[in-house]
Amino acid sequence: MIKVGNVTLDNGMPKICVPIVGRTVDELVQECRYLQDKIYDVVELRIDFLTDVTSLDAIGTAIEAVRTELPNSAILFTFRTKEEGGETAVPEAYYFELIQYAIESGKVDAVDIEYFRNHDSIKTTLDIAKKHGITVIMSNHDFDKTPSFDEITERLIGMKKLGADVAKLACMPQSAKDVLTLLSATESVKSQYPDEPIITMSMGKLGAVSRISGETFGSALTFGSAKKASAPGQIEVSTLQMILRALH
Repeated sequence: MIKVGNVTLDNGMPKICVPIVGRTVDELVQECRYLQDKIYDVVELRIDFLTDVTSLDAIGTAIEAVRTELPNSAILFTFRTKEEGGETAVPEAYYFELIQYAIESGKVDAVDIEYFRNHDSIKTTLDIAKKHGITVIMSNHDFDKTPSFDEITERLIGMKKLGADVAKLACMPQSAKDVLTLLSATESVKSQYPDEPIITMSMGKLGAVSRISGETFGSALTFGSAKKASAPGQIEVSTLQMILRALH
């Protein structure tokens, strides 16, 4: 089974990941403290919101601050690119440099790498992550539409073939049928890889059902918001926990 820190991504009730966003280290610290009485499994540090994200020193300070505030939490480090709904645009070479920096910091448990980046750079970063025992979640996000069933399955399987520990896909539905497409594709890939975790979600209000149905269709991790949501349709973390427990 794949782990993020001490959290196992298995086939039962989906684990809960809470993104924390902040433009300054102080804002990130406040987000961490807000989580002290919350129930969650993984924290996602969305570093692309940081004002000084083009400075590796600033990134290091932010990682250190979050790890100090959350010494026992599983931390997923993510820079979401502008092309896939993130806050800041950076050159692709720097994108990989900052992910590798996070891996080598020894203070994060997993990193997010986008599937539609340079595949040679992805493979290099995967090798570095493996050397340091860091889990890699490979991802793709479409904030405009829902890809076809075949496109979704091809992307998720492509991530696995490229070497991802976990394949992740999020997309925006325009209809209820789009949500069904995402859920059906999730079930199809999970049936082919029953012992390997995948993460999928349909975004926005229309897709909210996908955030609570992972145990049925095969998504191992769902995202719940803390003080500020990082994507449309995220359910507040305490509410999400109650819903998942009731369904489980």
